[in-house]
Amino acid sequence: MDKLVRCISDDGTLIMMAADTTDMIEKAQEIHKTSAVTSAALGRLLTAASLMGSMLKGEDDSITLRLNGGGPAGSVIAVSDSNGNTRGYVSNPVVEIPLNIKGKLDVAGAVGKDGTLTVMKDLGLKEPYVGQIPIISGEIAEDITSYYATSEQTPTVCALGVLVNPDLTIKAAGGFIIQLLPTALDDTIDAVERCIQDIPPVTKMLADGMTPEEMCKFVLKEFNLEVLDSSKPEYKCNCSKERVKRALISTGKEALLEMAEDESTEVTCHFCNRAFRFSSDEIKKLVNEA
Repeated sequence: MDKLVRCISDDGTLIMMAADTTDMIEKAQEIHKTSAVTSAALGRLLTAASLMGSMLKGEDDSITLRLNGGGPAGSVIAVSDSNGNTRGYVSNPVVEIPLNIKGKLDVAGAVGKDGTLTVMKDLGLKEPYVGQIPIISGEIAEDITSYYATSEQTPTVCALGVLVNPDLTIKAAGGFIIQLLPTALDDTIDAVERCIQDIPPVTKMLADGMTPEEMCKFVLKEFNLEVLDSSKPEYKCNCSKERVKRALISTGKEALLEMAEDESTEVTCHFCNRAFRFSSDEIKKLVNEA
């Protein structure tokens, strides 16, 4: 079962979130039938969304990450609630490209580097907060770090990883985010830099059996960490026929009248592939609400 933990240093200078999202990414792969490199891209973005979602305060708050890099995978989208539960999809789930120069899955090649990372936070206000930055690497972790530095002026370290088996199942997936608090001084920054200098990849730590708590303590070995809270995030879609009805109504009377000409209309959820069917009579009833 997946787990996400949030820790704070005992001197109050930084926070660290770490997660094992292996089951979450496995479920995403099963739903979307992603190839190895798109599993890695979507898995990294879902993990980042889960970690970032865990920082939201309100129960109904949510965060949406959208990568549009111009690569063959197309858009990659991940949404998380404040408990770290996620859902997401990739426009082109099957992409086959050569490994990168390091012999690893070429996530940057699949995502592309000519585009933007958009972060939208729905905090229950009239308008959502939207931040957008140019993609700097397409490897996703570096782009999340750049987002925090540029849009939120928060010094951040982000590491994400997805290890895919030859049969396309997920062997390990997870990540961590370290953020300095306003109380951090130069010696805190120096200590963090020393700590992260020679750490193994996230997927190796997870494959070796490390829990998220152990990962936090292993990575930030120069700090004393206290666990603030933990959760068990899942891949969870919140679609329903009622939500789809509202989406159809928003298309307007003209579009609905056109749909009503067909015997039935089927709408499939991007996030979970669940199909909702509406008869012509049901569509006609929605016209009055549009």
